[in-house]
Amino acid sequence: MAHPSAPPRLLTVAEYLELGEIEPGYSELIEGRVVITPSPLADHNWVAAEMRDQLKPQLPPDLVVILDIDVDLQLAAPDRPGFVRRPDLIVVQRDARLRQRHEGGLIRASEVVIVVEVLSPGSGRTDNVAKRAEYADAGIPHYWVLDPEEPVSLLACHLAGEFGYADGGAVQGSHRTDRPFPLVLDLDALL
Repeated sequence: MAHPSAPPRLLTVAEYLELGEIEPGYSELIEGRVVITPSPLADHNWVAAEMRDQLKPQLPPDLVVILDIDVDLQLAAPDRPGFVRRPDLIVVQRDARLRQRHEGGLIRASEVVIVVEVLSPGSGRTDNVAKRAEYADAGIPHYWVLDPEEPVSLLACHLAGEFGYADGGAVQGSHRTDRPFPLVLDLDALL
């Protein structure tokens, strides 16, 4: 749903940045259209923060974890209608944060290693279909979908060439992997 103050035309990423924060909720840019999403519930933010806390000590030194930040998906030329998503959590190259601090702009999809979306009531199709396709098209190597409904589950997807993301199905209890780096997540402890 477009916000009443949203421009009546399709926006580039630069034009979207000029809008600043739009209230209530938060906004994303989908193929040049400003889309407003309601702010998440407390459990949603809690789960994302708990995941950050588990990830942080396991990260290699060249990576950092950031909550709730805009990412330029780089799916369109700078002068064309753009795509900006605000994932619940990203694991990104440490240099990206420093680049953004000094140059401005947004974190770029090419700097993201893992993108995580926490399901909310009403976000299942967006997270499992639309964002899955967009993040794959943007070349983000890993996409995780976290379902906070008990028992908490995680669908860990990885790029599989021209097929987009592949996954081994949702897991519960714990998630242990060596890709993109060795880590163990206690999913039951997230809620």
